[in-house]
Amino acid sequence: MTQNNQERLRALIVDDEDLARQGMEMRLQKFEQVEVLRSCANAKEAIDAIIELEPDILFLDIQMPGMTGFEMIREIQSDILPMIIFITAYDAFALDAFKIHAIDYLLKPVEDARLGEAIEMAIEHKAQQSAVNEKQRLMNLVVSLTGKSPQAIGELLDDEAPATHADRLAIKDGSSITFVPVRDIDWVDAAGDYMCVHANGETHIMRTTMKELEAKLDPTIFQRVHRSTIVNLERVEKVSSHINGEFHLTLSCGSSLKMSRSYKEKIKHFF
Repeated sequence: MTQNNQERLRALIVDDEDLARQGMEMRLQKFEQVEVLRSCANAKEAIDAIIELEPDILFLDIQMPGMTGFEMIREIQSDILPMIIFITAYDAFALDAFKIHAIDYLLKPVEDARLGEAIEMAIEHKAQQSAVNEKQRLMNLVVSLTGKSPQAIGELLDDEAPATHADRLAIKDGSSITFVPVRDIDWVDAAGDYMCVHANGETHIMRTTMKELEAKLDPTIFQRVHRSTIVNLERVEKVSSHINGEFHLTLSCGSSLKMSRSYKEKIKHFF
């Protein structure tokens, strides 16, 4: 299937090792979603290529002589900075990579499956950014035509814009990051300033708020059933009512969750 230009990623490879550059270029040839514009042997070549070619994404080695990948990024103006996928032989830099909002962090030797996941994430990010840019262009046009305030137009566009939801959660634990596919989540409950994400028999602790996490999840699948609980509706196998007006939900994993009366409307479609 041929990808259109909107979906394809225009890429640069940046690595001081010639064999590493050749290897990455060969791997990327397997992905028709990616067009490699140029391979660069150092940070200076890469900065010049970014200015000239305006790529969508960099496959960037971190440890390079003269200027590291992190140092190179600091030299690039933010308005032309592409998306970043770090490629490195060491996992010690993972936390720093995500602090600067890298799309992904791949360890050498790069596996095709992991590379494919990173490319899909980049395509999704590009599509979301395009939607944001289109919304801004539309808002500027409508403001100029109607004389309404940007705030009023923005609220109108927010009401009409399609929602986008995460397909996996990046959960930090010290210096490591675990990616949890959203489809694997059974339920989520709050524990103070943290959220406990229960998936495939494991519990992952995520520092976020209930409101922030709820916004990332598809509401047709994930719903609040309690002030501190979100459940994957596809995991609900049984709904039991109690004389006090509360319900208990039995999930396919065997867990039982209490649902508050105030969230009764959330499960009407089970009856």
